[in-house]
Amino acid sequence: QVQLEESGGGLVQVGGSLRLSCAVRGRALSNFAMGWFRQAPGREREFVEAIDRSGGITLYGDDVKGRFTISRDNVKNMVYLDMNSLKSEDSAIYYCAAGPKTSSRAHDYESWGQGTQVIVSS
Repeated sequence: QVQLEESGGGLVQVGGSLRLSCAVRGRALSNFAMGWFRQAPGREREFVEAIDRSGGITLYGDDVKGRFTISRDNVKNMVYLDMNSLKSEDSAIYYCAAGPKTSSRAHDYESWGQGTQVIVSS
């Protein structure tokens, strides 16, 4: 049993930056691969970034590579998504997820947070 809670979303301007956080509770973060996904109104869930248990391997979605960075701190039980050069197309609800393998597929993950909203204006 693991509980996830995202935070850090908000309203930003095109070209701005934002950091999202995911707090992991109930189990040690080191037991899980972690991923970030997003979903915009009228669209299906989209893969953003993923990271393995130790932080040595990362996966990137085509739309965010070079702009977003995923990281983890297994001591603090925290996962982060640093977003730069934001575009209007990045507006979505962002979710963190925990699972047994590092994957770009949502079905490979077992636990999900409630999401945090990011709106990129103009």
